[in-house]
Amino acid sequence: MDNTSIITQVTNPKEEEILSSNPEKVSLSSSSLKKKSRRSLFSSFFCCLRNYEADPPATTNNNTSPLPPPVEENGAPPKCEQAEVIPVPGPPEKYLLSEVNINDYGKKCVVIDLDETLVHSSFKVGQPFNDGLHQLVYVLKRPFVDEFLQKMGELFECVLFTASLAKYADPVADLLDQWGVFRARLFRESCVFHRGNYVKDLSRLGRELHNVIIVDNSPASYIFHPENAVPVQSWFDDMNDTELLDLLPFFEGLSKEEDVYGVLQNLRAR
Repeated sequence: MDNTSIITQVTNPKEEEILSSNPEKVSLSSSSLKKKSRRSLFSSFFCCLRNYEADPPATTNNNTSPLPPPVEENGAPPKCEQAEVIPVPGPPEKYLLSEVNINDYGKKCVVIDLDETLVHSSFKVGQPFNDGLHQLVYVLKRPFVDEFLQKMGELFECVLFTASLAKYADPVADLLDQWGVFRARLFRESCVFHRGNYVKDLSRLGRELHNVIIVDNSPASYIFHPENAVPVQSWFDDMNDTELLDLLPFFEGLSKEEDVYGVLQNLRAR
């Protein structure tokens, strides 16, 4: 009940006093009061009806008709047309590299391959150790690899990334990197197997791609990011090779650039 209804049903005290002091007017006043009360109640009732009357529905176009309900098949809801959804790969749940070391703040990240880039290894089949569980591996270091690693460690955040197994590559890296140049070591399980090749997906490192460089002898290893690559020739046993030494001036200049893409594009155009 609204406020209007409440007000119309309250009796006026002064009116009661007048009726009691004039008994002869009681019947007339009572009759008038009843009529007035009825009018008040009816006016209140209609007032309430006006207040709660629903709004008329909005007019619609006469040319359109409501669609019939969908027909169900075998008691099952009707099948809707489904568009093909192509999943878009997002960032990995966990990046391959941890947070940047405080000593490497402001440095670009260089991913360096192992086999045929820094060393060449050969497995001598048929010459196992006496326990039969180990295999002899002969490793040749590429000329100037020591000078190369020491200088690269000063200029960049260096990461070893190889498609080889850790049980082989980790001991080789222990002997090769005597200065602790590699901030991290990534092996085959960190690669993406794509069309028969182990690809090093640089987007999974956790570093800004415009500050990432990969040094590798195999184009298939960086097929996802060829614009970030510094290609090198595969090395096996040429002890007169000087490629690593010749690359040092280039890397010194690259370390000072804000964006690696422009410089590496010019390198590929040569």
